[in-house]
This record gives sequence, C-alpha cells and structure tokens, in this order.
Amino acid sequence: MNIKLSLKILSALIVFVGVCLIIPLIISLIHHHDGEGLRLFIISSLSIIIGSALFKFFKPQSKELTHKDGFFIVACGWTIFSFIGALPFYFSKYFNTFIDAFFESTSGFTTTGSTILTNIESVAPSLLFWRSLIQWLGGMGIIVLSIAILPFLEIGGMQLYQAEVPGPTKDKLTPRIEDTAKLLWLVYFIFTVAEIILLMLGGMSLYDATCHAFTTMATGGFSTKNASIAAYHSAYIDYVITFFMFLAGINFSLHYQMVFKQNLKCFLKNTEVKFYFFINLIATLILTISLIINKHYHTISDAFRYAVFQVVSIVTTTGYGTADYEKWSYLCQFLLILLMLIGGCAGSTGGGIKHIRIYVYLKYTWNQIYKIIHPNAVKNLKIEGKIIEENIVSSILSFIALYFLVFTISSILLLAFGGQDIVTSLSAVIATLSNIGPGLGNVGPVDNFAGFTGFGKLILSFCMIIGRLEFYTILVILAPDFWKNIKYN
Repeated sequence: MNIKLSLKILSALIVFVGVCLIIPLIISLIHHHDGEGLRLFIISSLSIIIGSALFKFFKPQSKELTHKDGFFIVACGWTIFSFIGALPFYFSKYFNTFIDAFFESTSGFTTTGSTILTNIESVAPSLLFWRSLIQWLGGMGIIVLSIAILPFLEIGGMQLYQAEVPGPTKDKLTPRIEDTAKLLWLVYFIFTVAEIILLMLGGMSLYDATCHAFTTMATGGFSTKNASIAAYHSAYIDYVITFFMFLAGINFSLHYQMVFKQNLKCFLKNTEVKFYFFINLIATLILTISLIINKHYHTISDAFRYAVFQVVSIVTTTGYGTADYEKWSYLCQFLLILLMLIGGCAGSTGGGIKHIRIYVYLKYTWNQIYKIIHPNAVKNLKIEGKIIEENIVSSILSFIALYFLVFTISSILLLAFGGQDIVTSLSAVIATLSNIGPGLGNVGPVDNFAGFTGFGKLILSFCMIIGRLEFYTILVILAPDFWKNIKYN
C-alpha cells in the first residue's frame, strides 16, 4: 500500500469537489442571486486551494496503485465527499446542525435520497441543484467502483460478469480501468441527456428536467418538489422516469456492450437481467391487482401506472414517489419492503443486496434440497452454463448474512438512541442500508428523517455509506492485516 500516492489522489478528489461547486454557483447567479452565491464561492475556492496545496505536498516516489490503495481511497473518498458536500448545506439557513447537513450530503453522494428537509420547494435553487448533482456524481462513482474495486472483494457481484468490460488485472489497477471509466461515463451521460430531453417534452423546465434526470440515472430520488414526481400529475413523465429508472437498475457494463458494441444478445441473454425483469413484472402485477381489488384507483391503467412506477422506483432503490404507498394494503407495503432488500443489479447505480446474489442464493438453496432428496447426485450450481465456484457461493452467503447482521446491530442502536418507533426505525435502517430513501412510518414517502436524534442520523449516515460501498469496502480497511507492508515513499 502506498500512503503518499493514496493521499495525493484524495487531494485531487478534494479539488474535484471544489470545481463541481462552481456549477451550483452558476445556478445561483442565473436565479438572480438566490442568496447562496458568496458561500458557494468561498467553499469552492477553499476546496480547490486546500486540495491543490495537499496535491503538491505529497510527492510519492512510486506511482504504483494497488487494490489496497483502491479500498483506502474509496472508503476515505466517500467520507470526504460527504463532508465537503455538507458545507454548502450547513452554512445556508435550511439546516440547523452540521449533522443534518452531513446526513443530507451523505444521502446525496451515496444516492440514497433520504432527506431531513421539511419544505424542499423553499430551498434555494442552487442548493437543490447541488443535491441533484452530488447524486449524479455518486451514481457514476458507484459504477466505476463496481467495475474497478469490488471484484477484488470477491463478494459475489461483479466478478461473475467481470469479463463484460475491460477491467482490472488480478493484482493492480491498470490504465484499462481509465478506459472503462470513460466509456461508462459516456453511456451514463448519453442516458442522462436523453432523459432531460424527454422530460422537457413532457412540460418540465430545463432546470427541473436536469435535476430529475441526474437523480433518476443515479437512482437517488432527490426531487425539487415536496410531492416528488407526484407534483407533476403526468402519466407521460411517470412512464419516462420509470423507463430510465429501469435502465439505471441494470449492470452498466451491459449498457456498454449494447451502446458501443451493438451486442443486444449479451443484454437479452444475461441471467441477472432476466431475473430482474421477472421480479419487476411479478411485483407490478401483484400490486396492480391489489390496488384494483382495494379500489385505490378506478381504472386498470391508473392502477398499473402507479404500481409499475413504485415497483421500479423501490427495486432500483431510487425512492421517487407518485403515491403515498402507506395508504395501500399491507400486502403492497410488505412487497415493497422485500423489493428494498433485493435492490438493483450488480454494476448498476442501484443499492440493496443485488439480484445476482438473490438468484445465486435461490439456486444454491434448491441444490441443497435436491441433494437431500438425491444424496448421491452431483449437481453443480451453474449460471449461463458456467459452474459457479464454491468460494463465490460462500462469499454471497456471507454477504447476505453480513447485511442482516449490520441491519440488526443498526436497528438496535437506532431503537435505543434514535427517538422513533419500531416501524419507523427498522424501515429507516433498511432504507439507508439499501440506499432507497423513504421507508415506512415517520419516514414514509410523504415524510422525512428530521425526527431522528443527532446520534440516530449519524447511525443512518453510516448505514448509507457502508451499504453503498458493499460493506466489505469499509470493513476491510479496519482489518489489521490490511495495514501491513505499507510503503511511505
């Protein structure tokens, strides 16, 4: 591990955040000086100056970057992003404490979408744009992380499809990742621009369309409206956003294959995509039928419209709302909770356990049942005709177990110190661990997270970061063995 090189890169990231702050500064000027311009200018300038000074200070002799450095940079980088991103919020009049601002910023960069704001539409346009921008940046960061870093953890996600794009070699992060990142950024950008255009055709302003396209492709869910997407009362906008949320929930390496290599077969034959489509279809049908039976909507088209939007919004961990699903049946609410746990696909901007892990777990469970019935049978676990190694299967089972272990510990702490009831607390942990945004109870689709204590918000902020970075990325740097053989040159 090369500490100086890692710190030099983190310094560059500080400069990057400072440069990004220029964009909301421009928005502030466009909106007739919304009161945040000077503060944004100062924070941006300080970030650029401090980051540049640190970048020049650290002079590593070796320019070799290993996967250990990758883990360290990712874990520290997301924390630094959240801290700097919180400063514009903290120095505004809309946040009472730094913990509130840090919670909002962490929710943005981790693409969670949970908020403590009670009146979003009263917030300065520049800050609302900053909320959307940090989600967009965080979403792309997660895609690159999935391709470049997570395969080293061998936790049953991207390494199953690592060959789909040019990625890292076994031991080092190579320039090939730079090429991969550029291609994925381009796909991400193309989809974002396409959504902006389509939303504007539906009547959104350029500002609102850009903000919502940013948070859709990032599966973040921050909106410029108190009522989220429901504020537009438009079936067209609902379906456009549903379509792009669905795309954002799919492995972006497959989008790369489709856009740049016109390899539609690899997209259509992908096991995880087919499972993802199946889950969305079944959940939508169940919700549609339930909404019709319980007379929440008068027509099948309305029931389907609201069902499919909410299903895709939750399973991709975007968290947008077009309806208060807490008024729906308990069956619908329970199904949405299950979708929160599942999340998106590996290599997407979605959070959660991921479809590929759920699929492997189900196949593994069926194989175990089959072996009990046929003790002498040899039945390998296969995906797309390829045998899945036992170490990958065990890592998937370990990941799922770790998810529920962190969920249990976080829930206990939140129930003890968060100041909320059990439904609110448990759903808040799921919503933040899976990077969903809304939950149930006092953090439902028409509520917010302002009611938690300061310590409770810190617990949930930790859940957002550790869940977004797939648990092990954070936990691995806490292991003593990780810090062996450190090079300070």
